[in-house]
Amino acid sequence: MRNFFAALRFITILPLGKQKNFDPRGMVSFFPLIGLLLGAMVSLFDLAIARLWPLPVTAMLDVLFLVFLTGAFHLDGLGDTADGLYGQRPKEAALAIMKDSRIGVMGLVAILAGLSIKWAGIANLYENRILLLLIVPAYARASMLFGMYYLEYGRPEGGTGRPFFENKIKPTAFGGLLIPIIISAFMGWQGVMINIAFALLVVIILAYYKRKMNCITGDMLGAMTEITECGLFLVASADWYL
Repeated sequence: MRNFFAALRFITILPLGKQKNFDPRGMVSFFPLIGLLLGAMVSLFDLAIARLWPLPVTAMLDVLFLVFLTGAFHLDGLGDTADGLYGQRPKEAALAIMKDSRIGVMGLVAILAGLSIKWAGIANLYENRILLLLIVPAYARASMLFGMYYLEYGRPEGGTGRPFFENKIKPTAFGGLLIPIIISAFMGWQGVMINIAFALLVVIILAYYKRKMNCITGDMLGAMTEITECGLFLVASADWYL
């Protein structure tokens, strides 16, 4: 449980005391479970406020609540990644831009677009709404494991994400992903589409990172989480019965 709480402290703002031992290798396997916990909190929040406001307003508050719980941790990575990877910059220039704490136009556009897509997706969830709010954040945080497993870290001089790449994660670290997959099995055709979309999003993002940078950073992992979450909510809201 020590590594579970360490992972919880790392990617949420939940007050659980100070970090004593930083064990990145032990933490990563819990990322999908942390996503599941975030999803559970958003689901309960959604149930509570849906009695007071219509779905569009409820969806907006759900998105803001998720941003609050994570301290905009992954959104920051999305903005930095958009700034760095936009255009035809060489790898070194892109890495330098991503390291800059200031946000550029592309970063701002990416964050606003991501939040808008997430809001639109959640606002149009009807069937299996609570289950989707539960599992999509888990899938999104699980996507980071694939980035750590298949790509090398891009900052040999050090960075926030470097400790997670010092030892290659084992295939057993992906075990937590089985929980959202099992839950999705109870959602019929919608669950099938979620799993297909998740696989495609991970492959496309990793292929783009590989071609563009041939590496990954902490910011790019955060962007991967946000893009996967946006994509899955968008896919889940589609009417697959037409």
